[in-house]
Amino acid sequence: MLKQSADRIPVIIIMALSLLDFGVYLWVDSTYALAGFLFLMVIPKAQICAWNHHHQHTATFRYKPLNRMLEFLYAMHTGVTTNLWVLHHVLGHHHHYLDQIKDESRWQRKDGSQMKEFEYSLIVAGTSYYRGYLVGKKHPSVQKEFILYSIITFMLLGLLIWFRPVPAIFIFVLPMLLGLFVTAWTTYEHHAGLNAKNEFEASFNNVNYWYNLFTGNLGYHTAHHYKQGLHWSKLPELHDQLKERIPDHLIRTTWI
Repeated sequence: MLKQSADRIPVIIIMALSLLDFGVYLWVDSTYALAGFLFLMVIPKAQICAWNHHHQHTATFRYKPLNRMLEFLYAMHTGVTTNLWVLHHVLGHHHHYLDQIKDESRWQRKDGSQMKEFEYSLIVAGTSYYRGYLVGKKHPSVQKEFILYSIITFMLLGLLIWFRPVPAIFIFVLPMLLGLFVTAWTTYEHHAGLNAKNEFEASFNNVNYWYNLFTGNLGYHTAHHYKQGLHWSKLPELHDQLKERIPDHLIRTTWI
């Protein structure tokens, strides 16, 4: 059912974290315990944002219903619903990242100056659904699914809030808001400050082993933009082929 066997472990982990979420939602009532769980899950859920990104580039399963189910779980962790990142990121940012006027994840202000990290993250997260919707005007079939499954996701979220409001806020609502912010925040380090027209000079790369283990090779970012449909597991190989064309100052080696 999986398109790539490399996705097996990430999918198992994400499903396990989702089961843990629903278990805590159903059986934990203490506000202090819920707040503690929220705090403990910030870092694990931040990594899920990267895997949701990979999925919306290259669908994980061969069958659409399974992908839609996985996307619902992703949405409950990250706040990014079905096709939002397909529109905003795949069909938007990847086509416009060399043009800071058009880029859906633009890091430049209108006056040409560079946004600060928090400012950028807040703007990109806050406008993500609107900008995704605008990109969808050129891709109506993708936009239609985005709208439909976003409505379904938020209706189900509404039912969870109605049934157990306090656990729902700590287990789903706050992580979704944080997840959307973290997703935007993570993208800042990929391009901010690189106002380049050459694709080999427009992305920072991080070759640290642990960074790429937990983010699915997101550090090989030039390779990712060079061939965005390539599965995450194959990015290191492509990076090795391209690294002579990437300036040394765009290579980082830190885990954080």
